[in-house]
Amino acid sequence: MSFASLVEKTKTGFSPTFWIANVIELFERFAYYGSKAILAVFVADQVGLGPEKAGWLVGSLFNGLLYFLPILAGTIVDRFGFKKSLLACFSIFCLGYLLIGLGGLPQGKPLVDALGAEVYMILALVVTAAGGSLIKPSIVGTVARTTTPDTKELGYSIYYTLVNLGGAIGPILALQVRENLGISFVLVMSSLTSLLLVLATLVFYSEPKRPADAPPPKTMAGVLADMFLVFGNLRFMSFLVIFSGFWAMFWHVFYALPFYVRDVLGFQQFEIIETIDAWTIIIVTVPVTAIARRLSPLAAMIAGFVLASASWFVMGAFPTLAMTVAAIVVFALGESTQAPRYYAYVADLAPKEQVGTYMGFAFLPIAIGTFIAGVSSGKLVAHYVGATSGGTFHPGPGFAYASHMWYWVGGMGVVSTVLMVVYDRLVVRRPRA
Repeated sequence: MSFASLVEKTKTGFSPTFWIANVIELFERFAYYGSKAILAVFVADQVGLGPEKAGWLVGSLFNGLLYFLPILAGTIVDRFGFKKSLLACFSIFCLGYLLIGLGGLPQGKPLVDALGAEVYMILALVVTAAGGSLIKPSIVGTVARTTTPDTKELGYSIYYTLVNLGGAIGPILALQVRENLGISFVLVMSSLTSLLLVLATLVFYSEPKRPADAPPPKTMAGVLADMFLVFGNLRFMSFLVIFSGFWAMFWHVFYALPFYVRDVLGFQQFEIIETIDAWTIIIVTVPVTAIARRLSPLAAMIAGFVLASASWFVMGAFPTLAMTVAAIVVFALGESTQAPRYYAYVADLAPKEQVGTYMGFAFLPIAIGTFIAGVSSGKLVAHYVGATSGGTFHPGPGFAYASHMWYWVGGMGVVSTVLMVVYDRLVVRRPRA
């Protein structure tokens, strides 16, 4: 396809609802990634729970639910429609982000004291995650219904680009709010953004028509039955568990790297470092995808794992800000190498009658990965970096060798890479009876 025809298809090939949904998603990503950039630091320092509990609450509990619940939330979206689901999502987000932010503000102190800081944050994070579970099925579903076979690939590319743009800009916006108003107000701004999205959805978003030949919405019992069938596919489940190692590495960018950059490297604007992965992906995805097409799906994924794993050893060996940035760029190259092939591979593994269910499970490694990273990042930060208490920083017992924490993260990647090679040799290439 020529560049001119691509531009023309972008201008004329999509309905207003497609563009409205994607703009809504962009602003939702600003709110999500803006809060995500500071959330571990906020819970550890501002709420006062320390890095270990912050890693567990933010990574394992909150983000784990956020990426696991969409498997079930798709049933709700199908039954009530995209518009009602988006309105519910943004309304819950508005409340949830505000509750989280109040955990670090004087106005919320009576409620936090009454429940206890940890219990309060658990409740606030679970509420927010429940709302967030509705966003992906609604927006991705809108893209599916508002594109044709001729425009679908471009439509998903636009969606993916805007998601990464949100991931790149959101933390920068969070930095401005944190430096000018305070870290708690990043959550307040995410809440206000969600309120605006409620109004935008009410006024501008139109429910796309359900295809005439679409099957009736599944019941929750039907979804659970499909889930048990997928869990019974050991080949598929083993692949997902192995692949979760990539995301276990990735989430350390948000749960451990901010503490390291701020307290070890002395760079206070840690949000900027968190955006490097997203900016790199935006720039290199097209050329890297073109190169990776020459490889088989498993080979491309293994190559991505190798690059991603190597990045953490680079970060561990060279404890400087410049090399930390370079290492994240290498990680992003690995992500760009494997990501497009991963989803195509999952679709190929799925039985024709269960493609939708299997694609829902494609997000399971993200949930498993964030659960692992939530536990490991807190322990790594507590040991190798330290914690802030009462405004005073207390170095951890391993502070003198702080950069060595990244060898543990790289080790996760090495184990996952080896397992992926074993899976390729013993499962994929094994002759079937």
